[in-house]
Amino acid sequence: MHPQVYSLTLAGTGNRRLQAASPMNFPARHLTLPELGIRFRATRAASIAVAAGLDAEDCALQSMPDASPVKWHLAHTTWFFETMVLERFARSHSPLRAEFREFYNSYYNVVGEQFPRAQRGLISRPGLEEVLAYRRHVDAAMDSLLSEPSLDYEALKLIELGLNHEQQHQELMVTDLKHLLSLNPFSPAYRQAKKELPAKAPALTWKAFDCALVEIGHSGIGFSFDNELPRHRQFLEPFELASRPATAGEYLAFVQDGGYARPELWLSEGWQTVQAQKWASPLYWRRIDGQWQEFTLHGLRPLDPARPVVHLSHYEADAYARWADARLPTEFEWERAAADEPVTGNFAEAGMLHPTPSPDGPMSALFGDVWEWTSSSYAAYPGFKTATGAVGEYNGKFMANQYVLRGGSCLTPQAHIRATYRNFFPSSARWQFSGLRLARDAL
Repeated sequence: MHPQVYSLTLAGTGNRRLQAASPMNFPARHLTLPELGIRFRATRAASIAVAAGLDAEDCALQSMPDASPVKWHLAHTTWFFETMVLERFARSHSPLRAEFREFYNSYYNVVGEQFPRAQRGLISRPGLEEVLAYRRHVDAAMDSLLSEPSLDYEALKLIELGLNHEQQHQELMVTDLKHLLSLNPFSPAYRQAKKELPAKAPALTWKAFDCALVEIGHSGIGFSFDNELPRHRQFLEPFELASRPATAGEYLAFVQDGGYARPELWLSEGWQTVQAQKWASPLYWRRIDGQWQEFTLHGLRPLDPARPVVHLSHYEADAYARWADARLPTEFEWERAAADEPVTGNFAEAGMLHPTPSPDGPMSALFGDVWEWTSSSYAAYPGFKTATGAVGEYNGKFMANQYVLRGGSCLTPQAHIRATYRNFFPSSARWQFSGLRLARDAL
């Protein structure tokens, strides 16, 4: 399969066009430097908004090796622009502190050494104020770079990638912070809850899909990550997909039916994990005075049975599906169902910070609310090629021992998600806003 060719017109360069084959996909329309500058400043401001109202202590702590301190996220997203863009394309850029190149490197071995991930919360200095000064320093250099009318096309590609990378970290900042706050005996709230009217979950129905040979993967219009490419064909047998995600009330029935004590429902590794970790309910559920409570970003709340169940591992989602006489969809079945649906739903911009009851309809809440586990292992599409250089480490090297999730969550920026987007986590991960939608073979 031949790489697609993308074209771009730079503001201030007349009709001069640059072309390049790219493992990351970019808009097949004219993109001006002023547009990119606006997007850069808006994305960077959104990260600061995530941290607004937090104390320096909130931003410094690390609750587990898989999570990172808020101030580390703020610095690492800045490191990306400095290391991947400014080092290569800004002739006069001087780093604020040269040692940040190693300290805020996450996993890019091509770039150099990294500070141990599990020890990020042990570093009290640089403090939050110095991290914010680092952001301002790099932002000023990026603003200067974005004012150059002859900016290299490779730089534009990396800036676009950096903006999408930062949106991923905006979601991670909040999920990591939630895990941290959940360990606090005072159950503090990250934000005050918005007022909502009581709602019931609509009845679960099934939508049937005939067997078909379908196109899977990104079409080439707009940005995509390399793991969404190349677009290819998949044959799907007839299947049915649930009209909405599974609810907390439905999952509670699984818990009350002894779901966590029935080994026949679990994958072998899942059952071993349940036993070793002593799981008896989703991550943030608590049984207090005979009543089920749930820790949320608004503090401890009564469990709402109408909302989508959230913070499930792949093991839990798979066991629940088996208990419900169903299964998890493949990522290809999910994408077929979502391909023609509008990307609307409960996203980060709504400020709800928690899944909301699904609207009624034949296929609702495919986007937003909760990431939906699939039964598909995270692997390369046919014809996938790893990009050269450091960006080649962005996705490809993680294609082992992980499962794909689709659709985004209530913490995902709406502009960041699309039907072809592939998220991925290990089977035991449950601190992310992950839930499930049932599927079954068509009769």
